[in-house]
Amino acid sequence: MSDGGKSCGLKAKNFCSIFKPGPSSYALVLQYKSHRSKVQATIRFLLIRLFTTHIKYQMIMLKQQQSQFVIVTFPAQGHINPAFQFAERLIRLGVHVTFFTAVGAHRRGMIKSPPPDGLSFATFSDGYDDGVVPMEGAKKQWDLLKRNGSKALTDLIVSTANKQCIVYTMLLPWVVDVARELRLPSALLWTQPAMVFDIYYYYYNGFVDVIGNHSDDRPSCSIQLPGLPSLATRDLPSFLLASNPYALVLPQFQAQFEALEKESNPIVLVNTFDALEPEALKALENLNLVSVGPLVPYAILDGRDPSNGSKNYIKWLNSKPESSVIYVSFGSLLVLKKQQMEEIARGLLDCGRPFLWVIRAKDSGEEEKLSCREELEQMGMIVPWCSQVDVLSHPSLGCFVTHCGWNSTLESLVLGVPMVAFPQWSDQGTNAKLIEDVWKIGVRVTMNKDGIVEGDEIKRCLELVVGDGERREAIRRNAKKWKVLAMEAAKEVGSSYNNLKAFVDEIGEVNVVVKRV
Repeated sequence: MSDGGKSCGLKAKNFCSIFKPGPSSYALVLQYKSHRSKVQATIRFLLIRLFTTHIKYQMIMLKQQQSQFVIVTFPAQGHINPAFQFAERLIRLGVHVTFFTAVGAHRRGMIKSPPPDGLSFATFSDGYDDGVVPMEGAKKQWDLLKRNGSKALTDLIVSTANKQCIVYTMLLPWVVDVARELRLPSALLWTQPAMVFDIYYYYYNGFVDVIGNHSDDRPSCSIQLPGLPSLATRDLPSFLLASNPYALVLPQFQAQFEALEKESNPIVLVNTFDALEPEALKALENLNLVSVGPLVPYAILDGRDPSNGSKNYIKWLNSKPESSVIYVSFGSLLVLKKQQMEEIARGLLDCGRPFLWVIRAKDSGEEEKLSCREELEQMGMIVPWCSQVDVLSHPSLGCFVTHCGWNSTLESLVLGVPMVAFPQWSDQGTNAKLIEDVWKIGVRVTMNKDGIVEGDEIKRCLELVVGDGERREAIRRNAKKWKVLAMEAAKEVGSSYNNLKAFVDEIGEVNVVVKRV
């Protein structure tokens, strides 16, 4: 090869050596790749942090913009229980709820604790913070409920953002004034059946003579009201009767209906469901009653067993045959006369079936002394308190002897338990009418001329419900039918679920319009 060829080959070799990575070049490449990986990892980390921070910010903003409802409830168990169940349904729809009631309700253990997520509590004083209101103090309580409640509710709403609606239970008409002043929509949560609402409405709107002229000494007189079944005097709410000893309550109901009349578009949410009271829900042309019930614990509706097997009464129920036990309870307020208690005892003993009887201690803490206590305890079980949902859910239950409070009535209906209706006051006579004559899921006791239900009458009614006759079978069939219909109404896409969702959506739209204005 010539010198030129050697030179060319050398140049080529040198050129190749320049671009051929040597040991030091490999280190640089590896170092560069490592650095690039670290940079990429850092960028990825920063992007992830930025993304998660953005998501957290969006969640905070969403929570701040979340619908905020205030539920104002009268401080009594019959109002608090359904209002609390209503709050839980709102929470499931993504609404935050502030539950507002008197201090005494908390101190007497009427409020579930701790609260579920999405629920907060606020209280005010009605002058009876121990929760005990003597009869002579009722007028003072009404006045303080209005004065202190109005101020505390206003302060609560002004101090917090995004409050969109106030829902209040009956007998709190002053809430409407607070809502109007704050330019917030309000809705009445009626915690009794739609038929009772209709009767009160008619009483204050042209039918006072039709209803009021039927005195207590004419119990079988027929009262005809538009859209409702024929009623006897004993079927009316007791506050409308001449013998009503609670004269202070009637003006409160009147104020409630006057407050609704001031509203351009009053909203009345009723603790019932469409299939249960179709006529009563549509009876009033100028008012739209919206069913959102049954407002009973979710444990019932979800089919869960809520019972605590360690309770003595549950163990006792476990030992009894299916549908064999009579459950007797008259709620958290009623105190029966000693004579009436003795007659109930006689009826239970004569019936000869196992029973679970709730006899609350007197205010003094003493137990009621019955003449046949030992004999009663041989046949049944007497307790000062029990979880009613646990008992009504138990397969051994065959019958519920009830005062017909609306919460108890709905719980029994949803669980398919037949009833012996033993009404005492307020809406209970109307509820008993529905139980026996409209839904046909029980029988109603009849009082003697002295206002006492005798033992023989109690036995007669028990035999009709838990005996072996055709009436028992018909009652049980109807009880099962209404249980299914109640479950259907409450489940997702059921009538009451849809009604509540539509209400929440409508409130959201109303607030958008108000903010624009």
